[in-house]
Amino acid sequence: MVVQVQSANSFVLKRFKEHTLRILIAVVLLPLLCPHNVSVAQTIQVDITPAHATNHFAPNQSLGAGIDRVPGAALDKGLTQPSLDKVLASGWQPVTYRQNTELAMEAWHWNPKGAWSDPSGNGKGYFTGSTTLDEPIRYSYGYSLPHRGTTRNDGTGNGGFSRLTDGDENLYWKSNPYLSERFTGESDSLHPQWVILDLNQNQLVNTIRIAWANPYAVRYVVQYWTADDPIKAQTKGVWQTFPNGTAVQGKGGSETIRLSENPMPVRFVRILMTKSSNTCDSHQPSDPKLADPRNCVGYGIRELYLGTVSADGVLHDILRHTPDQEQTATYCSSVDPWHEPTDLLSTKQTQLGLDWFYSSGVTRGLPAMVPVALLYDTPETAAAEIAYLKKRGYPISYVEMGEESDGQFMVPEDYGALYLQFATALHRVDPALKLGGPSFQGVNKDIEVWPDTNGRVSWLGRFLDYLKQHGRMNDLAFFSFEHYPYDGCKSTWGSLYDEPDLMSHIMQAWREDGVPPNIPMLITESNLSSSASETYMDMFAGIWLADYVGSFLNSGGNGLYFFHYLPLQMEHGCNDSPGTFGMFTVDAGYQIQQPLSQFFVSQLVNVEWVQPGSGEHQMFPAKSDIDDGAGHTLVTAYALKRPDGQWSVMAVNRDQQNGHRVRVVFQDQDAARVFSGKVEVATFGRNQYAWHPAETEFMAHSEHAGEPSVIVNTKGMANPDGPILHTTETAGRDTLFDLPAASVVVIRGRTIAP
Repeated sequence: MVVQVQSANSFVLKRFKEHTLRILIAVVLLPLLCPHNVSVAQTIQVDITPAHATNHFAPNQSLGAGIDRVPGAALDKGLTQPSLDKVLASGWQPVTYRQNTELAMEAWHWNPKGAWSDPSGNGKGYFTGSTTLDEPIRYSYGYSLPHRGTTRNDGTGNGGFSRLTDGDENLYWKSNPYLSERFTGESDSLHPQWVILDLNQNQLVNTIRIAWANPYAVRYVVQYWTADDPIKAQTKGVWQTFPNGTAVQGKGGSETIRLSENPMPVRFVRILMTKSSNTCDSHQPSDPKLADPRNCVGYGIRELYLGTVSADGVLHDILRHTPDQEQTATYCSSVDPWHEPTDLLSTKQTQLGLDWFYSSGVTRGLPAMVPVALLYDTPETAAAEIAYLKKRGYPISYVEMGEESDGQFMVPEDYGALYLQFATALHRVDPALKLGGPSFQGVNKDIEVWPDTNGRVSWLGRFLDYLKQHGRMNDLAFFSFEHYPYDGCKSTWGSLYDEPDLMSHIMQAWREDGVPPNIPMLITESNLSSSASETYMDMFAGIWLADYVGSFLNSGGNGLYFFHYLPLQMEHGCNDSPGTFGMFTVDAGYQIQQPLSQFFVSQLVNVEWVQPGSGEHQMFPAKSDIDDGAGHTLVTAYALKRPDGQWSVMAVNRDQQNGHRVRVVFQDQDAARVFSGKVEVATFGRNQYAWHPAETEFMAHSEHAGEPSVIVNTKGMANPDGPILHTTETAGRDTLFDLPAASVVVIRGRTIAP
């Protein structure tokens, strides 16, 4: 075997020749062999009839970004110069503060300092943050809930576990006391609480044992689900009560119930509780003068056992009891926010302190959207949070109530009951606060829930009905939802065609559910997918971002927030593909390495397409006649009349391989107009940006000799990595604008009649 060793120079020269040959083939031969790669002139038509305007907005109110709980080091580096300057260069304006602790089923100590409700002074109970203007708050944390009843949801990952099947009867699940009659003013039967067992597959059962805690259920039913999944497909089956599954005189303690004479094959089992004993739990002090009513309402269960009974009367339990994620999975309707200091398990992930949030510069001095923890906290600490911000003089645009209530399995009437209690407390602090929610998870269709007694299944429709029935629609100043349209593990290039239709469809669904036309619709968190992958790093993500922003505003949306604002490290994602939600790659110390495609498209949106600032922009419908022959529009367009009098068109060429030349025509009821005179064109496509995954080899420009060099990439990187290409054209009647393959182009100027 003969091994030949090339010198470094000859190797580079060989690669340079190969690279040059590829360019010649692409530029000279391919257009001759494949003329379809160079499209004939086609048209983008903008309807500028005043009555046809689709929206109006101000960038410094409508185009923002979000900050979430992240590693403390990411905050330490991302909120200091020069990193912050690079982040702000993306052009996003207002900021929303995301409440990740609630997503993780934790109580949020927005202020680490505060008071506990337990009168013994032992530091436990229900925590209320302090409103004293002491030292500024730099970090804040979430505390796990000792009475948790859900094994896992979309936000908890592998952290924590349910007390319903943890094997320890000294620990127990307890429902949220604020959903009891004492606090809602409504019968407990209108807010039934429940727990669900998931057996993972059909199992034969006929007996359940419930080890109750105080307070226990006096009236309840035990049911089974008739279809596949009552959590993910709540309208595909019904809850059927077991033949002997009704209890009207529950006594507490440990109750064993023979549900049916013969074993029945079931997978999901639910206990639905409608009347409480109102007996006090283990936290109630012995002195009745120190009683806390929250300890004596709702429902509690120490452990569940399910299986069959043999001829000798012995229950043969099939559940797995263990204090970890391998336990038999359970879900619950709500959780008591009672906790104590030892429930702070980690400070590695931290919520940004409210003082640092406002003083760091990331808000640009603009009013910010702030959250209150609603699902796992108390109205008292929410009101204290707002009082603290008011004392500091920090400007608030909106207050978002709770985080992803649909993803926490909460039914709309329960969310509505909490919403009204919190709204009452917050409006005592400031009647002018703009409150809203429910911050739905990123879904592409209407959210359906188990039918109520009237057969209604729309989550949002029922929540809105709850507010109307209580005469409290004025407490809803905005409606919020999140947008993560794609499955990051299954995205193809063709998925890009879907975004405008997905957006217009979900916006229409919310309006049909009953969101009034005068209530703003805000997307308070959004990106490509809830799963990281290298799709985020590719030009794919930039093209999606332009289409998303344009289609949301074109559908009448009032404000959106890009997620995530601060630079984050790449994480392991779909199909062993690493990615990051941020606009930059960073090293191990969170030093920014290079910008990504979404950074440059953010600039196209916020700096080139719109006129930065508070001026009102009018949006008009625009469309192209460029399709793929199968009905998919290849070039989408979004047109604005800016405050400076210029027309601005953002054209998104979703054609992966082909560029297009387009004529832009502005048409009203009287005549057509075209760009005229000096026209600014900003182009960002594959000639400006290309992502190279790890372990790839590519040609890059040498920093020293001006010659190309071979890069063996071990971590994934972009080359080229910008900048946006800016050109100026003198436009007239016959001017055609180039839209390179896989690109976003902003064309801006004035118009005249041709």
